[in-house]
Amino acid sequence: MKPQRPKPERRPNRMGATANRSERTVREPVRAEPRAAARSQGAVQSKTSWRDKLDAWSAHHSNSAIESLLRLLETPLQSLMTWLVIAIAVALPAALFVVFSNVQQIGQTWQDSSQISVFLKKDTNSNQAQDLRGRWAQRPDVALATYVSPEQALDEFKRGSGLGELANHLDENPLPAVILIKPRIGGNAPDVLNSLQQALIADPLVADVRLDMLWVKRLHQFITIAERLVVALAGLLALGVLLVIGNTIRMAIENRRDEILVVKLVGATDAYVRRPFLYTGLWYGVGGGILAVILLAIGFWWLSVPVTQLADLYQSSFRLQGLNFIESLQLVLIAGLTGLLGAWIAVARHLYLIQPR
Repeated sequence: MKPQRPKPERRPNRMGATANRSERTVREPVRAEPRAAARSQGAVQSKTSWRDKLDAWSAHHSNSAIESLLRLLETPLQSLMTWLVIAIAVALPAALFVVFSNVQQIGQTWQDSSQISVFLKKDTNSNQAQDLRGRWAQRPDVALATYVSPEQALDEFKRGSGLGELANHLDENPLPAVILIKPRIGGNAPDVLNSLQQALIADPLVADVRLDMLWVKRLHQFITIAERLVVALAGLLALGVLLVIGNTIRMAIENRRDEILVVKLVGATDAYVRRPFLYTGLWYGVGGGILAVILLAIGFWWLSVPVTQLADLYQSSFRLQGLNFIESLQLVLIAGLTGLLGAWIAVARHLYLIQPR
């Protein structure tokens, strides 16, 4: 057997080691470049655009509105009692407003039926009276001017008084010519009628002017007092609604104090914390306004039949008018804005006192 030769020892190739080190050195920067590129790209993506901010703002608004409504529906009995209190406070001035509108309608009918009787002098002939009637009919404060001759006045007297036989034995017609004036009455009815009366009596052909101003003044003053009473009562009840909603929102804030503290600790702004409570006040106002519209509709429907029967007894076409669709929407909107205002006042006062330490 031949003796085996010893295997030559493998010496490390310094060139290969150097090459491997150079390869690793070259590869490391290549691997580091994507990391640097990723870091720079991530920094650019962290910037929030105005559209993203707007989307987040609108999303939080919708979530706050839905969640606040669901919170109210979770306690239906308590929410219903609050809605009923607000509905009664809103329905009272609204009912007075509707009654005031109906009284104005009746008063307008009475004022339209008012009439000024202008008696002409005995020596005024028919042509002069017709010219005078034409000039007065063109006045802006006169709606209609009608000429009644002495003969027509005597015929009406015979038919209406039942003294026709006695009037036939008269030597001459004692009745003068009359011009009946129907005024066009504006908002200041007594002042308009006074100025019209003075202008009519200043004509040289006029002997006398008859107008019962007392009932017109009484009606006008009654409407003015009723209007101010409605405004005062509406202001007081609106203040009551603000207090009710403010107290309810204050209790809601106290019940969620710990939640508010935690949210503020993680960086939430006051507007972010305030938003759900504002929507709660809005829902309270809107719900109370809807119930107020329902209560008013039921009440006026209940009163419309006897009022119609009473008007028919007086041969009048008056009908009790309630709130129409637009006025009902306005009432709900006013109630909602009142609830929102009450919630804003309560949140602005009590939320400032809750601060993390």
